[in-house]
Amino acid sequence: MSKQGNIGVTSENIFPIIKKFLYSDHEIFLRELVSNAVDATQKLKTLSSVGEFKGDLGDLTVHVKYDDNTITISDRGIGMTAEEIDKYINQIAFSGAEEFVEKYKNDAASIIGHFGLGFYSSFMVSKKVEIVTKSYKEGAVAMKWSCDGTPEYTMEETEKADRGTDIILYIDDDNKDFLNKDKINGLLTKYCRFLPVPIAFGKKQEWKDGKYVDTDEDNIVNDTKPAWVRKPADMTDEDYKKFYRDLYPMSEEPLFWIHLNVDYPFNLTGILYFPRIKSNIDLHRNKIQLYCNQVFVTDSVEGIVPEFLTLLHGVLDSPDIPLNVSRSYLQSDQNVKKISNHITKKVADRLEEIFKSERPQFEEKWDSLKLFIQYGMLTDEKFYDRAAKFALLKDVDDVYYTFEEYKALVKDSQTDKDGNLIYLYTTKKDEQYSYIQAAKDKGYSVLLMDGQLDVHVIGQLEQKFEKTRFVRVDSDTIDNLIRKEDSGKVTLDEDQKNALQEVFKSQMPKIEKTEFYVTFEALGENANPVMLTQGEYMRRMREMSSMQPGMSFYGEMPDSYNLVLNTDHSLIKQVLTDEENACGETLKPILADLKGWQTRQADLREAQSKKKEEEISSQEKEDMTNTSHKIAELHEKANTILSEYANSNNMVSQLIDLALLGNGMLKGEALSRFIKRSVQMIGQ
Repeated sequence: MSKQGNIGVTSENIFPIIKKFLYSDHEIFLRELVSNAVDATQKLKTLSSVGEFKGDLGDLTVHVKYDDNTITISDRGIGMTAEEIDKYINQIAFSGAEEFVEKYKNDAASIIGHFGLGFYSSFMVSKKVEIVTKSYKEGAVAMKWSCDGTPEYTMEETEKADRGTDIILYIDDDNKDFLNKDKINGLLTKYCRFLPVPIAFGKKQEWKDGKYVDTDEDNIVNDTKPAWVRKPADMTDEDYKKFYRDLYPMSEEPLFWIHLNVDYPFNLTGILYFPRIKSNIDLHRNKIQLYCNQVFVTDSVEGIVPEFLTLLHGVLDSPDIPLNVSRSYLQSDQNVKKISNHITKKVADRLEEIFKSERPQFEEKWDSLKLFIQYGMLTDEKFYDRAAKFALLKDVDDVYYTFEEYKALVKDSQTDKDGNLIYLYTTKKDEQYSYIQAAKDKGYSVLLMDGQLDVHVIGQLEQKFEKTRFVRVDSDTIDNLIRKEDSGKVTLDEDQKNALQEVFKSQMPKIEKTEFYVTFEALGENANPVMLTQGEYMRRMREMSSMQPGMSFYGEMPDSYNLVLNTDHSLIKQVLTDEENACGETLKPILADLKGWQTRQADLREAQSKKKEEEISSQEKEDMTNTSHKIAELHEKANTILSEYANSNNMVSQLIDLALLGNGMLKGEALSRFIKRSVQMIGQ
């Protein structure tokens, strides 16, 4: 029998489309052809199991070979008759597997779909493709089919001793790089590593006479029974760890794993590993490999698992995940959503199980689990509801609490006068030590929140927890952090406040994108004389802006700190007394003059407030301008006197540097001056 004809396609441009657009990556051709060879082999095994093929199965290994011009994929599967070639090859996109699976649906669970169209991926790299095939059916005649990348083909009878199919690709000039042992081996390892039928590529080698030489034994490139298709009961911890090392040779040992095995209402198997995650979320993405009946599909699984689960490592395998024509991209449908929800539930179940049965081990692993769990809580509401039972808070003494446990711990001691529960936390335990200690001295607990996502989690928990605020321990004085009663009254008059503000402000360091403000609190004579605090809101917004591009404007705003002067402390009182003794007489006439001009300014403003803008004369406007200039001059004059006094007062600089030192902000030359000044003051 000899036949010529045109392939049944809807457009003569089908081959350019295949070469350029049908598949996202040309290397897919080898996966498709080897997968088809495995399909044909699996079909024969199915027919044998139901008694429709009574011959000897023999060696079912699929062989991949190459030479200077061709790549050949050979199998000993069911082969094809002339009629089947016409039906499955000459009619593009008619899937032989669909018909086969329908007929043998109770026995053909391992048969991959898309049989037929996948064959045409061969034309992405080939100038000519030949099929030499012989059906398993008794009395079948071997056939040879040939096509040079146009809709025209030839088909004729030929000689073939054994059943099965050889696909011979004549690689075109643009793709000669595929005719390379390492390249082919790499593709087989990537796509065919776990196919259920042995795949042979070349021979095993041994070292002999100073070089590697081929042996007679086939080099099998795949593991036909990978860990995820085995029963969990047959697996040991070492088996799971070995599989992980095989998948990720350079990774640390995983924390633990989940073995998935679902057959209703969809089919899903796989093993998901929890890696040791510390930071840098993106570094760990795309580590889950998706398979369809042991054929590698993709490691970009955003469409099949929730975003936070992409931080996990491992393998998922499901014939129920719909794939497009190239198997390369997932389609979003209800089945995918069901599978995604199931995986989320299984992950939450496993975490809760470990927490309940092995809490000490769970706490030991918390620092590595924390980023993953927090990411899930922030991005998946259902996961938050589950995780709220086992998510942990850690205090500065490395004691772990569930949300409910911690609330019970601090409820009595850390509720302010307005009924708000205050969670104190630190982001830098060493740098904020003095603030932590002040809180502890009050009997308060301080959480350690130094993780990559903690600032976002804090915002989420404030929304979830009723009447609760998180406050960083250095964001205010200890009495203001959890205000139990109205604070003590500052008894300084305005002149004294202005004088102290200028004395201390004039000596504050000049730091880029940093602003300092001097404030006053009556904290008691035993509290620190000075403290440096940073407001909770703006600081938190700046921290969040580093991870959220839409908030980048917060990142451009300067850091704002309050230098809090404790007006009850003897050292602050001493500075004020010294200032009044040193500057009082000089400042007296200036301040008197200033008050006179300020009174005049108030009178002018009151008079002008009763008039419309157009009713105010130019003389009145000029008078107001001159008055404002005079007030500014007097302020500058007074500030110069106070600044000169502050320059000569070591106590002022020492108190400022102590506050900076407590916040980890005293460095370099300023730290050296502080040490030198301390020695001098001790020696006095």
